[in-house]
Amino acid sequence: MSEAEIVLGYVSPSKDILITPDKLQARITEVGRQIETDYAGKELVLVCILKGGVLFLTDLMRAIHIPHAIDFMAVSSYGIGARESTGIVRIIMDLERDIRGKHVLIVEDIIDSGRTLSYICEVLHARGPASLKICTLLDKYERREAEVKLDYVGFRIPNEFVYGYGLDLDELYRNLPFIGVVRD
Repeated sequence: MSEAEIVLGYVSPSKDILITPDKLQARITEVGRQIETDYAGKELVLVCILKGGVLFLTDLMRAIHIPHAIDFMAVSSYGIGARESTGIVRIIMDLERDIRGKHVLIVEDIIDSGRTLSYICEVLHARGPASLKICTLLDKYERREAEVKLDYVGFRIPNEFVYGYGLDLDELYRNLPFIGVVRD
């Protein structure tokens, strides 16, 4: 633990907490209530982008009190251990269900350049959903390179490399209950 510190009882590579567990849960509840209102009476499918979006999805699901289905996609635009996108998007795991005629809400952990999400939207839009919208926990708006319309945003964050609450640092620290900032 030479470079790590103990933060809230967890081993962390940084002491800088950008978003606390309480703020995360309060905002997720607010977003869930808005989604619940907007999709009342509609056939909603939450499509989680793995791996990072899974913690956000589970808490968001609990905040949405209308019937909804879930499905998963895994995509990658980062090389192993990279902190910058390669710009080449690969679908590693595709949806199991047909989304034609359903109201699809993509659930993502973080949007930065927007290139990956733009590609996912093109792929899913071609499958004929009744609607296709985006819900992201974190919006790193300063890094945007591709135009994407974000319908639900948890937090707008500065251009910092973040980890925790589903986001990894070299495939570690996804389990932390907060969003931390990596400091060199």
